Amino acid sequence: MKDYKSYSYWLETCGDDLTPRPALHGSTDVDVAILGAGYTGLWTAYYLLEHEPTLKIAILEAEIAGFGASGRNGAWCTSGFPLGLTSLAKRYGRDAALAVQHAMWDAVDEVGARAEQEGIDIEWRKGGSLRLARGRHQVPNIEKSWETYETFGLTDDFQKLDQQQTAERINVTGTLGSIYTPHTATIQPGKLVRGIARAVEKRGATIYEQTRVTDFTTGAWPALHTETGHVRAKVLVIAGEAFISQLPKTRRAVLPAYSLITLTEPISDADWQQIGWEAHECVSSMSFMVNYLSRTTDGRIMFGGRGAPYHFGSAIRDEYDRHGPTHHMLQENVRTWFPMLKDVKFTHSWGGALGWSRDYMPTMRFDPRENVAMAGAYTGTGVATSNLSGRVLADQILGRDTDLARLPMAQHEPKQWEPEPFRFLGVRLVQRGFAQLDAKAERTGVAPDGRSLAERLTRH
Repeated sequence: MKDYKSYSYWLETCGDDLTPRPALHGSTDVDVAILGAGYTGLWTAYYLLEHEPTLKIAILEAEIAGFGASGRNGAWCTSGFPLGLTSLAKRYGRDAALAVQHAMWDAVDEVGARAEQEGIDIEWRKGGSLRLARGRHQVPNIEKSWETYETFGLTDDFQKLDQQQTAERINVTGTLGSIYTPHTATIQPGKLVRGIARAVEKRGATIYEQTRVTDFTTGAWPALHTETGHVRAKVLVIAGEAFISQLPKTRRAVLPAYSLITLTEPISDADWQQIGWEAHECVSSMSFMVNYLSRTTDGRIMFGGRGAPYHFGSAIRDEYDRHGPTHHMLQENVRTWFPMLKDVKFTHSWGGALGWSRDYMPTMRFDPRENVAMAGAYTGTGVATSNLSGRVLADQILGRDTDLARLPMAQHEPKQWEPEPFRFLGVRLVQRGFAQLDAKAERTGVAPDGRSLAERLTRH
């Protein structure tokens, strides 16, 4: 059996027995069959059972609940959305863009409230988030973000901080300013996903672990198919995030992009006094090669980022969770951002695949003709977004006419990724291009002008 605690610090310290639940043996009939026991699948079951407690629900998981991104993420419960307000407004209109933003703010609080209601100690700290301008080249992005919030009348929910105001919150080298919003919290991801799994079981759902779905059929008699049996249902929910790229029918619906994380030993009180960071904000910068930091409740710094290569054919393997050059880069970033930690030791490094949508738009869609629902492709912002997905899908499946069921994600059909080898060549080109753009901007102090091939290929 796999040592599931070794897959992330969150699973190691969640306090749960990670022995797999029984697998599916034989076939069964249910009302709703869900692929994936991560946040999306579990929240969907949770809200379905809240509205209709008599539903018979089965959740099929290839490993254990929380094995994927739900148990390995950067601990951010963020109101950020993959598609920005301006892009949302261009596609769907200003009112729809604002509705998405308000729904995301509500989703952050909903996660905290439901965890408290269920008695799950997720180490909730709602300290907000800071996006830093580290160097002159990142200042224009701060100004552009602030102009967007002014345009949409949202400046009451964001603050533009100068160098001194930012330093009063956190002492990071080279920082010239930041954007702050209170609508973000940090969590213990493993405790959240394992706790929701127990909550849905108490309500009557059955979770089959170490039960890998190999295919699914839709239509009048939808079913999830495994090597050891089939689950027939009135409705299917496809909620495997990056892992649905391994199924024939959804191979190009998402792209598995690897995000890696490193974790320091507990930091001394003297060093914390120099760093500050007393409010436990989530922290990132304006770089193309995304970075994300959080402060754990036991006094460590978690530093995550992109940089690990995409693998041909959307391959997902355990050995890809660790990539020496990327983890080394992340550890050097910790020492660069916080020079007082030049001798700090790192106790954990891990990673995993997230679902990256081709058009940066998550999906939360139910097709009543095919009797199949699908949600995911959060592009790295899934903790709160998956909770929203669970509520949207529950409303759609049950035919509830709500504001959530009218959000643009509820009608969104995933744009397919290019077939190989074009997918591999394009993604690798963009990855290298962004790394080069960041390096040049940091060296010259001049922001990228938007005309590079990598920028044009990813414009949305």
